[in-house]
Amino acid sequence: MTENPTPLILTELTDDGVMLLTLNRPERHNAWTLEMELLYNELFDRAEADPRVRAVVLTGAGRSFCPGMDMSVLDGASSGARPWPTGQLPPRTRPMSFPKPVVAAVNGACAGIGFNQALMCDVRFAVPHARFAAAFSARGLVAEDGVSWILPRLVGYGNAADLLLSSRRVTGTEALSLGLVNRLAEPGRLLPEALAYATELARSASPYAMSLIKRQLAEDQARTFADSSDRAAALLAVAKRAPDYREGVLSFIERRRPEFAGLGGTAPEPSVASSSPAETSS
Repeated sequence: MTENPTPLILTELTDDGVMLLTLNRPERHNAWTLEMELLYNELFDRAEADPRVRAVVLTGAGRSFCPGMDMSVLDGASSGARPWPTGQLPPRTRPMSFPKPVVAAVNGACAGIGFNQALMCDVRFAVPHARFAAAFSARGLVAEDGVSWILPRLVGYGNAADLLLSSRRVTGTEALSLGLVNRLAEPGRLLPEALAYATELARSASPYAMSLIKRQLAEDQARTFADSSDRAAALLAVAKRAPDYREGVLSFIERRRPEFAGLGGTAPEPSVASSSPAETSS
């Protein structure tokens, strides 16, 4: 009987509701393939539908996070071959639409599509010796997957232009100074610290509130401050009608950890048309 091949992405769900996704092609430094991409999106779909999952941590097996597309795919695409089968174009921005927090633990080389996926996460941890590179200009490509939208918002226009035009590598240490990553950790502490951070979100933060905050962060990039403030007031009225608000207040008064319900499936679209000034007051 033939044994099943090792999964391209390993999954593990902790008791606290943190899903650990590990890109698992260490012999190829976790270089990206079509099969990996399809599984990646499938696993995020499953995690979104599963109320037990409250946060996701993404990392790579071995010494790398993901150095980009596998060279065999790039070679085929550059020679005119189709990189993906016709009709199979899965989104590469899945963490952006995922209603639960996603934490990247960048343990080594992080370039090309690996760079993109790290940027799609909400929070990034890295080791000091990690190597980040957009790498697109060096391959004759453009900034893919909305990276030209995300990167300036993280590091500023000038730094984004530098990284995208030059394709230069930056260490985890420099990435921290640019604002590309949130925290540094030594190699032996990277995954434990990223998991601890995600675990605290899973234990203490309302899944419903986090889904609304992720939506605010994305949508408010295209709003004025006044529009953002008005939208926040309307959403506040919606949040106060949800069970998590009462549980958050009671747990604070009773000095205990809150017991929020899990979020399964896409977060419900909040209806804000009926909000009133009285409802939006704190």
